[in-house]
Formats: sequence, C-alpha cells, structure tokens
Amino acid sequence: MTENLKHTVDLECSDNNINRPSKISIIEYPIDSDIDEEEEMIKNPRNGIQRYLVAIEYIGTRFSGSQKQLNVRTVVGVLEEAFSKFVGQPVSVSCSSRTDAGVHALSNVCHVDIQRISKRRPGEVLTPHEPAVVGRAVNHFLQKQDSDLMVIDVRCVPSDFHARFKAQERIYFYRLLSGPEPLSTFEKDRAWHVPEELSLPAMQEACRVLVGFHDFSSFRAAGCQAKSPIRTLDELSVNEVIESPYFPSLMDREQHNKVSGDLRSCPNNSETDIPPTSNPSIDKVMASSQDVGFGKRRRHRCLVVTARARAFLYHQVRLLVGVLKAVGTGNLTIPDVERILNARTVTAASPMAPACGLYLGEVKYDLPTT
Repeated sequence: MTENLKHTVDLECSDNNINRPSKISIIEYPIDSDIDEEEEMIKNPRNGIQRYLVAIEYIGTRFSGSQKQLNVRTVVGVLEEAFSKFVGQPVSVSCSSRTDAGVHALSNVCHVDIQRISKRRPGEVLTPHEPAVVGRAVNHFLQKQDSDLMVIDVRCVPSDFHARFKAQERIYFYRLLSGPEPLSTFEKDRAWHVPEELSLPAMQEACRVLVGFHDFSSFRAAGCQAKSPIRTLDELSVNEVIESPYFPSLMDREQHNKVSGDLRSCPNNSETDIPPTSNPSIDKVMASSQDVGFGKRRRHRCLVVTARARAFLYHQVRLLVGVLKAVGTGNLTIPDVERILNARTVTAASPMAPACGLYLGEVKYDLPTT
C-alpha cells in the first residue's frame, strides 16, 4: 500500500444493540427481489462504509478469551488494534462466537465496518478496499505481534449482516489424547491428556443419549445468559484419528510407494481396479507397550469429539466432554448419563473438560450472492 489511509467507522453495531436503528440511512432501490437489494448494498455501500465478514484462526493459549476486556490480551482486542493500524481510526469488531481463555479456533468469524477516506483529499470517500487487500493488510500487522492470530478469509456483506445473529450453525471439536506416556511438547495446551484407557464404543453410545432436542440445564455453567436451556444438538460424535502432528513411518512410505508403482504400471485401469491408499492402522500408530526403538516416542490414542448445533449454552461442549470422558474411563455408565441429563442441574454433571482441547471448527452462514 502506497497511501496511508484514514477511515471512520460506525461504532453503533454490537451484540447488545443490534436492534437499534443505524445512523446510516437505508437507500431505497427499485428492486425486483430481496437478493437484488442485498447485492446492491454490497456493491454500493452508503457513504462508503463497507461491512466485512472476517474469518480468523487462533491459538487460544495466550488469550484471555475472545471478548474484549480491560488490561488483558484478548482476540477481539488484538484484532481491533491491527484493524485500527490499517485504517487509521478506532474500529469495533463483533465476533460470532465467544471463546474462553485457552480455547482455540480453526475458524471464528467477526464483522467490522470500514470507511475508506482519501489521505490527499480529506473528507473524500473512496471506493471500499477489496476483501483480499483487507486480509493482507490486517495480517501484516498481526504478524508483527505473537503470530497466534491470523485472518483466513474476508467477504463483503450488507450493512445489516451480523456475524453472531446470522450464523446458521456452529461446529466444535474437542481433542483427547489417551495413554500413560507424558504429553508431547508439540501437544502442550492443544489437547486434554487422559492417562487412562478410553472406551470408544462406550463413549459413542453415550453420544446417542445426548444428541437431539433436550433441556441441557445439566450442561449449562453458572453465568450462562441464554434465556432457555433448551437446545437441539444436531451432532455429537466421537472418532479415533491419527495423532497430529503425524509423519509417515517406513511402513507407510513403503505402502504408498507400492501403490504408486502399481498405478504407474496399470495406467488404463479404473479406480475400482486398484484399491486406494489406505490410512495406516490407528492401532499400530497409537500407543503401544512394545519397544518402538530408541529416540522414538510412543504415540497416544487421539479421540475427537464433534459437537454441531445452531447455538450452544455457556460451557456446554466442555461439560458434555467431561461426561463422555467419564464414560470412556468407566467411571460413569449409560444409565448415569441419562440420569445426569434428566437431573437438569449442572451439579449432577462430571467435572468440566479443560479449555485446552476445545476448538471452534466452523461457523456456517447463508451468505448473500456477490
């Protein structure tokens, strides 16, 4: 960027006053459909104020949560600082999902309003920045800090598009590493280490009890501001995966080379003639009592809990994982899970899972056509 740009922003929009009338007057267009109106709002924002939908990823270990707080480092605080350096004005960022201290995000989403003002002609409103320019510029300032937060996507949206209230679905992942071996340095603060063996079938059976439409009062922490504990949990599942970071073993490489050689020798065969390369056996890759050789670490079993819903209660996912873990270790039975769910009090649940294993995986929207 060759020009230092100053901008003004509309600071009215927040989670608490989304229904208040905006200072920006609505333009009346001769339209044929609501879709045409949304497209026009994106292409020609009023007074040059453009709302951007911004997807971000971050490692939550060194953040005191996502929401802005005084005197502590937060995701929104760091993001607003980077945006302000880019536009030259204070900027207000609104997040789709609040995450606690230590919780990570593969993709959280926020929105921000930016007005592009000419530096050479003060007061002259310029055409809004392209989304790619916004992403590169903000990442430039973010990388000057601790590099644990990054913009991964930017989209122009209408001025009334709200990152939180327009979200259609949220997906969370929770990583558990099972096995007696000490946790790897590479996994520190990235997963919940459970020294005991976990029963995957028992945990999967417990998921079937908890998924669906329920009163989740037993999985709602004190301080939850939701008006109702009723939620529909569209998905709750547990899967065993290869522990990450994973690097191919000699056996994996030999298998890959053999299949690749077969493919080269039979170029005319269809996909069904030669079986595709399969993932190495999880049982062989994960924890083992056998000697793996000097200088090599025994791997843990890695279980990932997936929770999918339109909205969650405060600490709901971590409380659910706490119960699933207790089922996996044998401390709780399936009837116990049913009892906890029906008790409708958080005191009935098992201890909550730690924040370090939780990841906000995705926030889905019905985005307007651009």
